[in-house]
Amino acid sequence: MPQPLLGLVSAILFSVGALSAAPPGKSGHITTSDGVRLHYLEAGSGPAILFVPGWTMPAEIWEPQLRHFAARYRVVAMDPRSQGASEKPAEGHYPERRAQDINEVVDQLKLAPVVLVGWSLAVSELLTYVEQYGTASLRALVLVDGSIAEEGKPEQAAQERQWLKALQVNRREFTAKFVRSMHRRPQPEAYYDRITEASLRTPTSSAVALIANAMWRGDWRTVLPKIDRPVLYLGTPRMKPQIELLKAGLPTARPEVFQDCGHALFVDDAPRFNRVVEEFLGGAR
Repeated sequence: MPQPLLGLVSAILFSVGALSAAPPGKSGHITTSDGVRLHYLEAGSGPAILFVPGWTMPAEIWEPQLRHFAARYRVVAMDPRSQGASEKPAEGHYPERRAQDINEVVDQLKLAPVVLVGWSLAVSELLTYVEQYGTASLRALVLVDGSIAEEGKPEQAAQERQWLKALQVNRREFTAKFVRSMHRRPQPEAYYDRITEASLRTPTSSAVALIANAMWRGDWRTVLPKIDRPVLYLGTPRMKPQIELLKAGLPTARPEVFQDCGHALFVDDAPRFNRVVEEFLGGAR
């Protein structure tokens, strides 16, 4: 998989019993201004944290964080449009509309001032949120292993076309491999199967549109000077160039590199991820 796309799409071993259990808390829906029902999971009470998953991933992938942070926070994990248990419309699969969806979740659930946590593709969506709505409703941002900007190169364009074609030729095979590639530490087969099936709920046309629209924009560095809230970036070693871009545009941002984890680092090393975020939120408070 090409490295730029991997930035967008690309320790504990949970027991099979825990993985098959229902996520903690309650399940609910909001309806967006364009009539799309978005599903969310919610647990706990206190200051609000909203977790936004990456490309085609479900809210339930944040289950380790829902369980951990519910002890002290009101924790919400949303299924973005066309993902998980949310409605699957034909429209709206571009960063600005997805950022508007996040804003409407924050407004309708009365989460402000909220900590937004976005992984992979959702990093660009959180930055688009700041671009469109500012920071008045935010307490902090946590960006997880996603791109700030990518430099387009001719050879990368060819790789990206091949990647998108493979996605469309055999979606199930592609998705099963993709889910495994997100983890460096082995997970139970039940976990891989569950996340693969959840990812396949996103229609292929919508999955392609999400990636294509993010690739078209590609650069969110102009947003960084607008951020006047604490920012934590958690990433794998391959994202060090993105961390450098972030620090160049926002010197106050705090980076944390997870050396031995895959793209889903909050699953690969949930205890460390939760500890670092909790320490950061203590300082942000």
